[in-house]
Amino acid sequence: MNNSTAMDRFTCVIPAGGAGSRLWPLSRANAPKFLLDLTGSGTSLLRTTWDRLSPLVPAERMMVVTGSAHRDSVELQLPEILSENLVIETEPKDSSAAIGLAAALLELRDPDAILGSFAADHVIRGNVLFQRAVRTAVQAADQGYIATIGIHPAFPATGFGYIACGQARGDLAPFDVYDVTQFVEKPDEATATEYLKRGGYLWNAGMFIAKASVLLEQMALSEPEMVASLREIASAWGTDRAAEVRERLWPALPKVAIDYTVAEPAAEAGRMVCVTAHFEWDDVGDFASVANLLSRGRKGDLAVLGDGAQVLSDRSSGIVVSESDRLVALVGMQDIVVVDTADVLLVTSKEHAQDVKSLVERMRGRGGKHLL
Repeated sequence: MNNSTAMDRFTCVIPAGGAGSRLWPLSRANAPKFLLDLTGSGTSLLRTTWDRLSPLVPAERMMVVTGSAHRDSVELQLPEILSENLVIETEPKDSSAAIGLAAALLELRDPDAILGSFAADHVIRGNVLFQRAVRTAVQAADQGYIATIGIHPAFPATGFGYIACGQARGDLAPFDVYDVTQFVEKPDEATATEYLKRGGYLWNAGMFIAKASVLLEQMALSEPEMVASLREIASAWGTDRAAEVRERLWPALPKVAIDYTVAEPAAEAGRMVCVTAHFEWDDVGDFASVANLLSRGRKGDLAVLGDGAQVLSDRSSGIVVSESDRLVALVGMQDIVVVDTADVLLVTSKEHAQDVKSLVERMRGRGGKHLL
């Protein structure tokens, strides 16, 4: 089949979940990071993701999977979304269940449907290059492969997973497509530095493009009961049995990332290919990455985020995020992180920005859930 026909069968799926606990106290359970503007653009990450995908497919082939608590916010930010394409999870079950349910619904609509999963909370610069990479991945997916999009590493990141690329696949596309030989968990700095030196390793951005049936078949090899449940839920979707079936089956689904049910085993089986990206990407996973994003990597800069934020700085760098009207004054502070909200003041450093997640876990166990 030609690529235009494949694109006609392509649906963009946006999983919009996760609390973004490394961005607490800005990101909370009732206002997760995908609903926030973390770039100063005036629009949320979710809205920006939708707009980035819109040139690829019409609104009737855009699907969002989110939690019941965020339904109203998603509908407010995405008024174009069709009701049948807003898939609500009654409780979070991680990416295998979320993307698997979307695949099961699309498979019923069209046995040859192709889906692409794109996180709601990533930042991309270079939308035309992004769209070209997606079209290339759809072309590979139409030939039965599970495709991902890998990012050329800009530095030896220890907060991202990596994709090891093998043989070029000129039979699938003229350029930029390679076999995936392995997915690597987040490495230490020495290993990440070696990856950059050696070449052939890309950041794993968590984008997956495949025929819905192929993705479910791969998932069923490791989680057959989960896939059977997802297909049963999908078959009842939109009927008077929908609530009963979902309430019976959804709570028992395992919480497991799609990396483990699809990506890693598909790579081992030789069914995974990677499209190398030529755009800038960031998952804005912590305040250090937000600071770097806003300052475009200039280390001596102080990034400021927040409408009406009042900051007075002398010889300081890092980031200040303010939701209050009080003045934040900094003198001689390097790589600092200050987040000032109505009920929480967080002070840390860019070096320890990843550790905010462990602080959140401690609060959850000590009666601080009202602040999360």
